[in-house]
Amino acid sequence: MQDNSTSRRKFITDSAKSVLAVSAGVMATGSLLQSCGIIGKSQSSANNTGFAQAPLGYGYNSLERAIDAQTMEIHYSKHAATYASNLKEAAAAEGVDTKKPLEDVLAKISKYSAKMRNNAGGHYNHELFWKTLSPDGGGKPEGKLLTAIEQSFNSFDSFKTQLADAGKNRFGSGWAWLYIGADKKLLIGSTPNQDNPLMNVSEIKGSPLLGLDVWEHAYYLRYQNRRADYINAWWSVVNWKFVEQRFASF
Repeated sequence: MQDNSTSRRKFITDSAKSVLAVSAGVMATGSLLQSCGIIGKSQSSANNTGFAQAPLGYGYNSLERAIDAQTMEIHYSKHAATYASNLKEAAAAEGVDTKKPLEDVLAKISKYSAKMRNNAGGHYNHELFWKTLSPDGGGKPEGKLLTAIEQSFNSFDSFKTQLADAGKNRFGSGWAWLYIGADKKLLIGSTPNQDNPLMNVSEIKGSPLLGLDVWEHAYYLRYQNRRADYINAWWSVVNWKFVEQRFASF
C-alpha cells in the first residue's frame, strides 16, 4: 500500500503531464488557426486585404446622416460586389495566388491586364472605404494621428480643406486619399478611376490611410451633382478610430 507522500507525488506528476498536454493542444490549435488565416500572425498582416468581399459591418441605413440607405445598398451589393466577382475571374485567368494579399498584386499591377487593374483597385478601395465609415464616426482623430496631421497640414481644418479639394477637383470619377509616403510623412492626393497609391502605375505612391470615393454612384441619389455637399456630409461618418489604428500599424 502506497504511503501518502508517494500518492501525493504521483498526483502532482500526473497533473503536470495533463497541463502540458493541454498547453500543447492549445499551441497546436493556435498554429492551425494562424495557418488557416482565422487569426493573424503579426501586426504587419493587419492591413492585408483578401480577394473576397468582407461583410459590411453595419446596416445600410446606419450612415443616413451622410449617405442614404439605398445608395449604400447599391454601392455595396452591386458596384463593390461586381469588383470582387470580376477580380476573382481575372485572378483565375492570370494565375494569381489568391492566398496572398491583394497588396502584392497592386504593387506590380503594370504586369497585369486592364481588367485586373480596374477590379483589383476597385475591390481594394472599397474594402478600405467601408472600414473608414462608422455610425459613430465624425469629429476628429486623437493622439499621434492628430499630431501628425497638424504637423503635416498646419491644422486639422487645413487638412480637411485640402482633402476635400482633392475630392472636389478630381475630374470625372476617382478617389481622394490621405496616405503615408515613403518618407513616412502624411500626404494628400487623388487618383483616377479605381487606381490607388499602392499601384506602381500611380502618380502618387504610398500606403493609404483614408480614402474618399468620389464616383457618382457613391452619392448621386441624394446629392445629384453636388459633390461638395456629399464631401461635407462624409466627414460626419469618418471612422477615425479605425484610421488611428491603421496609422499606428505602419
